[in-house]
Amino acid sequence: MPVLPEARGEISEHLLGALTAPVQALAPLDFEAPADPLADDDLQLALYLCYELHYRGLPGVAAEWEWEPSLLALRRELEANFEAALRAAVPEPEPPAVPEEMDLALRAIADADDAPSLSRFIERHASLEQLLEFLAHRSAYQLKEADPHSWALPRLTGAPKAALVQIQSDEYGGGRAERIHAQLFADTMDELGLDCSYGAHVALLPGVTLATVNLMSLFGLHRNHLGAIIGHLALFEMTSSVPNARYARGLRRLGASPRATAFFDEHVEADAIHENIAAVDLAGGLARQQPALARDIVWGAAALVEVDGRCARYTLAAWGAGESSLLGRLPAQLAV
Repeated sequence: MPVLPEARGEISEHLLGALTAPVQALAPLDFEAPADPLADDDLQLALYLCYELHYRGLPGVAAEWEWEPSLLALRRELEANFEAALRAAVPEPEPPAVPEEMDLALRAIADADDAPSLSRFIERHASLEQLLEFLAHRSAYQLKEADPHSWALPRLTGAPKAALVQIQSDEYGGGRAERIHAQLFADTMDELGLDCSYGAHVALLPGVTLATVNLMSLFGLHRNHLGAIIGHLALFEMTSSVPNARYARGLRRLGASPRATAFFDEHVEADAIHENIAAVDLAGGLARQQPALARDIVWGAAALVEVDGRCARYTLAAWGAGESSLLGRLPAQLAV
């Protein structure tokens, strides 16, 4: 990201104060657990910054902070709060899914999702300003699309590994740099006049948005969440094609160019192909290979629905009240 964001509370203030200094033992922080860790701006920003050290790093922050034990201890406390809230909101399935019917179990989770449809609003009603806000929200993940799920690769073997490689190969452009999905999203932002540099809008993103990305990082970084990251990816791929078609139509309604819609058009086609691979070969294959992970696969998918639903409700509520869904104003944009 171009610059470090400002602190949002005692946790992020403590962390940022340390990261801008030479690497040293981070003083313990006795913080009170927030009322809603899944949406707390302070906790989610601090956790996002901790995770970013494992991606591309942070501006002006020494690379050695990535594995500083005292920082990892703080991250572990933040993760404990985050995961406890997740498990309270999303109980583990009872009974666990049958491995041979994993695709049906995942589809049932998608069908039971009662969150309001952000994609329908974008398609039919969103203003240009709201569309640009939507892109800013999505940029936290889309500019590193597929990276959190790729952490699962060394933990898989056989058919599930082959299935994940097949999906990720498309996500990374099939060997063509200009077709990498993160690059296509950057092109969309650039075409619409938004800063498309990695992490440029993090300072504007509320905790409820950062939680959607932190969920993937939590699952991807921890080997004991292998089932959850696979369930997350599987449902992500299974439910992506239709919303992306709506986003593309919303962009065209507002007069956007083909370069602006290319990212969403690509996902309509790619994710329709990925759907069966993700549900049957990846998630189902892993469940058949390691039946003990079936419960975690389903739970990871349900956690995705929970955090994404919260983000959609927050965003649509802000727009419904005539307010911005961001924590500040976007820089001046170009007209479509």
